[in-house]
Amino acid sequence: MKHEPAPRHCPGSLPHSGYLPIEDHGIIGDLHTVALVGVDGTIDWCCLPRFDAPAVFGSLLDAERGGSFSVSVREVERTKQMYMPDSNVLLTRFLAQHAVAELYDFMVPDHPSCPRSGLRHIVRQLRVLRGSVTVDIRCRPAFDYARAPHEVTLVPDAGAVFSSSAGTLVLRSSVPLSIDGDAARATVTVAAGQSLELAAQWEGEPRPIDSAEASHLLDKTLQYWDGWLRRSTYRGRYREAVERSALVLKLLVYQPTGALVAAATTSLPESPGGGRNWDYRYTWIRDAAFTVYALMRLGFTEEAASFIDWLHQRCAQVPPGSGLQVLYGIDGRPDLPESVLDHLCGYCGSRPVRIGNAAAGQLQLDIHGELMDSVYLYNKYGEPISYELWETLSRQLEWLEKHWEDADDGIWETRGGRQRFTYSALMTWVAFERAMRIARHRGMPAPVETWRDTAAAAYRFVQNHCWSPQLGAYTQYPDSSTLDASLLVMPLVKFAGPSDPRFLSTVRRVEQTLVSDSLVHRYLVDGSDGLTGEEGTFNLCSFWYVEALARAGRVGEARYVFEKMTTHANHLGLYAEEIGPAGEALGNFPQAFTHLALISAATNLDRAISTHSGPTARSWQAG
Repeated sequence: MKHEPAPRHCPGSLPHSGYLPIEDHGIIGDLHTVALVGVDGTIDWCCLPRFDAPAVFGSLLDAERGGSFSVSVREVERTKQMYMPDSNVLLTRFLAQHAVAELYDFMVPDHPSCPRSGLRHIVRQLRVLRGSVTVDIRCRPAFDYARAPHEVTLVPDAGAVFSSSAGTLVLRSSVPLSIDGDAARATVTVAAGQSLELAAQWEGEPRPIDSAEASHLLDKTLQYWDGWLRRSTYRGRYREAVERSALVLKLLVYQPTGALVAAATTSLPESPGGGRNWDYRYTWIRDAAFTVYALMRLGFTEEAASFIDWLHQRCAQVPPGSGLQVLYGIDGRPDLPESVLDHLCGYCGSRPVRIGNAAAGQLQLDIHGELMDSVYLYNKYGEPISYELWETLSRQLEWLEKHWEDADDGIWETRGGRQRFTYSALMTWVAFERAMRIARHRGMPAPVETWRDTAAAAYRFVQNHCWSPQLGAYTQYPDSSTLDASLLVMPLVKFAGPSDPRFLSTVRRVEQTLVSDSLVHRYLVDGSDGLTGEEGTFNLCSFWYVEALARAGRVGEARYVFEKMTTHANHLGLYAEEIGPAGEALGNFPQAFTHLALISAATNLDRAISTHSGPTARSWQAG
């Protein structure tokens, strides 16, 4: 895929300049952290040395204060950006009238096959293919979210060192640098057949870098990603989109613990200028459990096993008589206090900029259903779970049996007061139903009769109290008139059959109320969720809609919606959390939940297309 960049400005009518659209970025990473690289060659987001560390480059959230690392070519008429095949190595091409230059951006994965993989460093190599170009280099970190000042020291023939109380960044360079205030910069002319090399490294000693070292690191990084992706068992119609999604999910896994972050960023707005800005650089039990399913579908059992180990540790650490938290730090820490960085103006002026996430203190009962579903699938298709894990899970189910009737904050983490959300009761049924399956299959000790009674009670609650005959749909909670796209998962989790009349009626009502041009809102925003501002359509729900259509036998429509959704990815196949009214990306980026939902929708749609003999998407559209 290729792309011509937009200028650095805010989408819509907001006046702020200096910001690329969210979708005009690629992502690179080393399995500890990631960096976002704009189509203009600027790194404007990177937290070092790991995902949830303070940002070192953060101009994505404040163009003036945030810090960035740019490599730009003068007199360029356009740029194009792509990933090297089967990899997370990003290539940006600068095209001038009489010259062509290519910038390779990558981070070396933390893997024994990669040299110097213990270091957190971003490697940038610019090669000139035709003519000659003038290149401007400027590196200005802003440590601790631009709260910690730093000093710059030049190291002859090696680069520069940025020193602060929050850490040290070493900039290795193959060209001489100069100091410009608190930045290091250079302007050089590079001719055809020549190259320049840069490496921004967290801590360590400054030393020279040359084309041979950069090219060697590039080759090893390409080999790693190619070898990893070859393990995929997916051979369906949507291979490009599925494999890119798998590569994104792998980048969002913190290698030391197996935890998966929900997204690479914090505080990218759900509506530009609005306040729905959250920190997603943590591990949600729900997201990670769905990811186990997605990776298992593609044959990546090692990643699933790593998460199961991380999960076992979280369950074992829960105090007696307590339930799992909604989310944790990537190292398993439970305390994630939410605070506001008032000194940062936010993406295009979208305040507040938040770090931490108060949702860690919310009650979201549904997470037990996603959790047990993923454990069930891992036990069935991966490796048999251990007795120790079973015991910790059983304690969580014992807690859930006592609390599933409590009001909670729900899957969407609303802040408008607790309700007995339908989705939470639905996933309570899933939790106990999957636990009974594991117990039967493995002969594990279990209070099966109690679990059966609780599952039955949750099932009846959904049917007797959450179904609205007046609306002809399941609602968000009892006595509510609010529709909720999360209930599209009913046949996905086997709560309802795909031709169940109540489910089909719910789909029709969702289509009438929440679907716009095949894109799905999670619910209508009316202020009752306790939050101000608007939001876009929710990509996760759009892919759930694809699966609901496919399972309901509307395969032509499902295929049309899925393939239309692929046009909403950015030029590299990446998705943010939401899509705005003009097709722009909104929310944190890239988002794991969207990519894992794409994988699930693609694999299930493949199967439905193969067995379906009904009308095609073309004939459905024509009708």
